[in-house]
Amino acid sequence: MATGLRRTEQRDPASQGIDACVPEEVLARLLSGQVRALGAVEAALPEIARAVAIAASALERGGRLVYLAAGSPALIALADALEIPQTYGEPSERFPTILAGGLGIVRDFAGGPEDDAAAGRRDVAAAGIGPADCVLAVSASGSTPFVTAGLAAARAAGAATIAIANNAGAPLLAGADVAILLDTGPEVVAGSTRMGAGTAQKAVLNMISTALAVRRGHVHDGHMVSLRADNAKLRERATRMVADAAAATPEAAAAALRDAGGEVKPAVLIAAGASDLSDARARLARADGNLRRALDTLGR
Repeated sequence: MATGLRRTEQRDPASQGIDACVPEEVLARLLSGQVRALGAVEAALPEIARAVAIAASALERGGRLVYLAAGSPALIALADALEIPQTYGEPSERFPTILAGGLGIVRDFAGGPEDDAAAGRRDVAAAGIGPADCVLAVSASGSTPFVTAGLAAARAAGAATIAIANNAGAPLLAGADVAILLDTGPEVVAGSTRMGAGTAQKAVLNMISTALAVRRGHVHDGHMVSLRADNAKLRERATRMVADAAAATPEAAAAALRDAGGEVKPAVLIAAGASDLSDARARLARADGNLRRALDTLGR
């Protein structure tokens, strides 16, 4: 193993002879690398909790959680940002992305843009990043020029900053308010950080965005009560959620959802005894949108 390389560029000893292995053995070695990478997430839980706290503060003061990334982490970050509005009903403009190469990466995934530090600074300026915002930067190496320069520009603009990287001592980690080191180590395919490093990054972004949803009242007893039910599967799921949360029959839940125009939270309150949609909305408003507190006003 070349010890002078960053750990994410080193070759995992488990890769020795992998090209001569039967498919089942190849898969077993790859899976072992993925499982080992997830262990790095557990070690970083205190820092991940701090990241949730500062991201939540930004959203609570009217700011944005902005994803900043390049390469494979950009694809992971984009998926997280796109899924939040539908899953939790948050406005999409509160979760923008700043990606090396822009949204064109979904059609032409080239590596060159990640080396453009000036573009990182320009894109942060163009996004109007300021003191109300929190910028979450992701880079496996922790030294990607687009990302490190962009995060420095965001911090200079007064934004709160979170960095996720997979190498100890990475410049990106040193330049953030909260530094999340995911020490996933060498990859079974050397340098293929979409593997172990990417798995750990995806897990952490899932955890941060979901913990934010819990904190912001979008989750009730494990149900995503702010989802946008815009297809048949989600409408069925919404009916089950209303029935469960309100201890109502499926028929009563479906009727409450119709009365609430498909919105789960007011539908739960209607099914639980609120007199009508106006009453349900008023109870939610007094509870700052928190369904549990709103249900308490009905004696539930």
